[in-house]
Amino acid sequence: MPIKHFKPTSPGRRQMTVIYGEADRKARPLKRLLRYLPASAGRNHQGRITVRHRARGHKRRYRQIDFVRRKDGVPARVAQIEYDPNRTAFVALLHYADGDKRYILAPAGLKPGDVVMSGPDADIRPGNALPLSHIPVGTIIHNIELYPGKGGQLARAAGAEAQLVAKEGDWAHVKLPSGEVRLVRLECRATIGQVSNIDHENRKLGKAGRARWLGRRPAVRGSAMNPVDHPHGGGEGKAPIGRPSPVSPWGKPTLGKRTRKKNHPTDRFIIRRRYEK
Repeated sequence: MPIKHFKPTSPGRRQMTVIYGEADRKARPLKRLLRYLPASAGRNHQGRITVRHRARGHKRRYRQIDFVRRKDGVPARVAQIEYDPNRTAFVALLHYADGDKRYILAPAGLKPGDVVMSGPDADIRPGNALPLSHIPVGTIIHNIELYPGKGGQLARAAGAEAQLVAKEGDWAHVKLPSGEVRLVRLECRATIGQVSNIDHENRKLGKAGRARWLGRRPAVRGSAMNPVDHPHGGGEGKAPIGRPSPVSPWGKPTLGKRTRKKNHPTDRFIIRRRYEK
């Protein structure tokens, strides 16, 4: 997918890149699948900031995505590939043969005019959704369910891909994008292929204003503050942190501190952790 560079007509344009070519940026979303999306800007019901560095950003409308894919046996034609401001991946608008219309996560390589289907009898093609029991070992998948019928929860970000590495009894061994190998029930469904917008990680915002459009406020380093404002603050020159590990403004360990409890209920489903090499 091409990455567009700009002439350096300003400092912001010099580094800015835009991804184009896969999604139709001029396509108008389907109105009946849009919902109003209020913005909290990181504030709770009392109006107090509970998540720092959040702003309103540009107004968005939420696209209702079909993560469940339970419309079995009904072929659907891809009408258009659209940009979705609420996620990094692109979405595809499907026109089903019975007249229904839905959005799904667009896999890489899916084009307008292609036909997709869900159900145990669907072919192993990008965009088709099947139970893990009907997917061959070694297949690249995304939008993986953790509980049958709940809808896909794993591998949904731009460029994400998981792999079905084995089947044993009632369980499938799925290698996630993080490298973790996890047990998933064979009744759970997944979509064939890799998530679209693979070059998302290579884009460059180019200027601070573009980050503000996304709802990101400036983040100040603790070492640049005074001791009254942050535990990392103060000192002469570029002083070190001065403690065993970095901490948050309120003194809690951060940057690598393990927070997962021992004997977590889902530990038994993890075959290999992502930290293991």
